[in-house]
Amino acid sequence: MEENWQKLSPEEKFEKRLASWLSPEGVEFVSKEAEAAYKGRVTRIVDAIQLKKTPDRVPVIPHVGFYPAYYAGFTPQEVMYDPDKAVAAWTKCVLDFEPDVKFSVNSALPGKVLEILDYRLYNWPGHGVSPNHGYQYVEGQYMKAEDYDALIQDPTDFWMRTYLPRIMGSLQPFALLSPLTNVVEIPMTPPNISRYGLPEMQAALEKLAEAGREALKWQRRLAEADKKLEELGFPRASRGMSKAPFDVIGDTLRGTREVMLDMFRRPGKLLEAIERVVPMMIRLGASGPTTGSPIVMMPLHKGADGFMSDEQFRTFYWPSLRQVILGLIEEGLVPELFAEGRYNTRLEVIRDLPKGKTIWHFDQTDIARAKEILGDVACIKGNVPLTLMQAGTPEAVTSYCRQLIATAGKGGGFILATGAGIEQGKAENLRAMIQCAKEYGVYR
Repeated sequence: MEENWQKLSPEEKFEKRLASWLSPEGVEFVSKEAEAAYKGRVTRIVDAIQLKKTPDRVPVIPHVGFYPAYYAGFTPQEVMYDPDKAVAAWTKCVLDFEPDVKFSVNSALPGKVLEILDYRLYNWPGHGVSPNHGYQYVEGQYMKAEDYDALIQDPTDFWMRTYLPRIMGSLQPFALLSPLTNVVEIPMTPPNISRYGLPEMQAALEKLAEAGREALKWQRRLAEADKKLEELGFPRASRGMSKAPFDVIGDTLRGTREVMLDMFRRPGKLLEAIERVVPMMIRLGASGPTTGSPIVMMPLHKGADGFMSDEQFRTFYWPSLRQVILGLIEEGLVPELFAEGRYNTRLEVIRDLPKGKTIWHFDQTDIARAKEILGDVACIKGNVPLTLMQAGTPEAVTSYCRQLIATAGKGGGFILATGAGIEQGKAENLRAMIQCAKEYGVYR
């Protein structure tokens, strides 16, 4: 299967993914109407992406964050520790608002798994932040400057023996392991294998197994709920995620302050490490089955206006990100680039991509200018402000969305969406946004 897949062209791979997205295996629709609605939604999104034909109307895909929990009367903490509550909340939200895709329950990570692993990259509801609020990223220098060579020479070994012990307290004993490449001929030679017999190592492995069992239980429950929503006519939005290589280094390895300094103090090492991460991010986005939604979410964190100069963006950020994008396209996938913040000064640079193969989801970027510069190259998505969703009126939401549709939706190639997750927005505003697309986003 894998061998035959690799012989296909990127276009053939995409067509196979699209066919399986349109007719998902194992899904028995509850009615002919549900099947027609499902296929209509997928077709609408694909038409917007490919820029080959105008869809029947503008797709509407709000990003909700923990909003379904609040809407259903739960706290974020409750849905992170009770998969039944998570399923109930997200299912209710999808059925009540009827967007063009089902909202992903993956917004609610399994809190017990994070606890078992003593996960240190996030504070989460009831664990470092209020039970009523979402995640808070805990930035730190999880990779030191002297670790660059270890990452460059052997990324897997660095991840296993250096990085994981620093971000998961339960896996700290992994730092005692020898590199697996030391097991060349005689595996019982100390300390190559003997360290797995240490009590602290066995405890760490048991924690990992416990977390795996809990994650599998969570995953199975959510997969069951996802299938039911598909049978009711709501397709999956995306298949997984990847990241910009610079963000991999700057987000969870070096940290913002250190990676900014690295651009000046050790640019060569930074660029070499970024290049090592490129194939990892292509593999991450392309991992999993060759069926279902072809869309790969890619949140972009440190390429926004004001974070780095245009020269730095063209040197450190864009070339490697473009390699990942093209690598995913080669696999028949559609990268969705979530440009957090503003990308007004980046638009001319990022248009250097194949036509009709990507989605650019803008947060605060000037959408009219984005349409002008990128409209003949990429599908544009965004950018209803969170402030409007949380503090505005339904009338103001409708007015804003109508203007967006008139500006960015002209001729197709546009998906109406919020700039980011609406979290504690108003139900009447979310309803107004979705209804606006259905009433005013119709192409005639």
